[in-house]
Amino acid sequence: MRNFKALKRLVVKIGTNLLTRDNTLDIRYIESISSQISGLRKRGIQVLLVSSGAIGMGASHLGLQSSITDIKMRQACAAIGQPLLMHRYSESFGKYAIPIAQVLLTREVLDNRKSFLNLKNSIETLLSLGVIPIINENDSVSTAEIGNAFGDNDSLSALVASKADAQLLVLLTDIDGLYNADPRKDNSARQIKTVEAITEETFSFAGSAGSTFSTGGMKTKLNAALIAGTAGCKTIIAHGKKENILERIIDGEEEGTLFMPGEKISARARWILNSVPRGRINVDSGAVEALKKHKSLLPSGVVSVEGVFDSGDVVSINGIAHAVCSFTSTEMESLAGKHSKEIKRILGSGRRDVIARPEDIVFL
Repeated sequence: MRNFKALKRLVVKIGTNLLTRDNTLDIRYIESISSQISGLRKRGIQVLLVSSGAIGMGASHLGLQSSITDIKMRQACAAIGQPLLMHRYSESFGKYAIPIAQVLLTREVLDNRKSFLNLKNSIETLLSLGVIPIINENDSVSTAEIGNAFGDNDSLSALVASKADAQLLVLLTDIDGLYNADPRKDNSARQIKTVEAITEETFSFAGSAGSTFSTGGMKTKLNAALIAGTAGCKTIIAHGKKENILERIIDGEEEGTLFMPGEKISARARWILNSVPRGRINVDSGAVEALKKHKSLLPSGVVSVEGVFDSGDVVSINGIAHAVCSFTSTEMESLAGKHSKEIKRILGSGRRDVIARPEDIVFL
């Protein structure tokens, strides 16, 4: 279960609370992580690093010590802190002659199929060149208000692990795994070493977000384990400040909590499943039953359309499935309730006779 001798690709996520000390960047910690990753590379393991810390570093540079909630200020701090953070990583990895690359992402990059494939090719090229991609959310431009934010780097790291076909995702934090209660408040809390399947009970153990500048908490890490699990990727939550923690994990030591993956689904199905829907198509009960039998979605079953989307975008179906839609939202409104034979009359020739094929539909 903890045998990682065959491990070829690893994603490591480092939280803000590990990278800072007394509201400033912990340079010694970055040095330690760089040294450990250098050791893993000598074992033939490709490493992708997802690093938080840009907002916190920018805030520190400005002399701010309280939590930043204003969106414009968070964006400004991220813009200031990101180059400073990368400079430190460059200096640290440079001691081991390891080149690094900055990769800043928003949700829309992964949700768009073309840009997603371009990103995947870019990361594969960087890894083939011996470069470590250091990935972060593009906090200077992404906000929840415009729907292009991941919300936390735990989810981002899981999506990266899924897209990059990593075998292991390691979430380094300031707690040594999942407990059945908050160990900072309950002395009788028991650490859970292995989670075979994430259930409602598992989520009941999770607390809330921790540090001043972070956005994650145990719940976001459990969600990350679920996302990575659909790619057949194991997840470990471990204390990042333990000495040589990465090497000890790879050596099979029982550090942190190991989450076993669920059933692996195809890369395209994962892209559909993990994309944020651009709109919603509401269908009748007959259409739902047909979809459950692996049938195509036809216009006759459509009741209403919500949102604005293009053909090829991922949409929600009744909130129970995601699908790649063959038509725009405007076209869908004109097709709702119509027979497939009427598509040619309404939209012209050369168009599909279904809204989504079975391979374009993934149930949540």
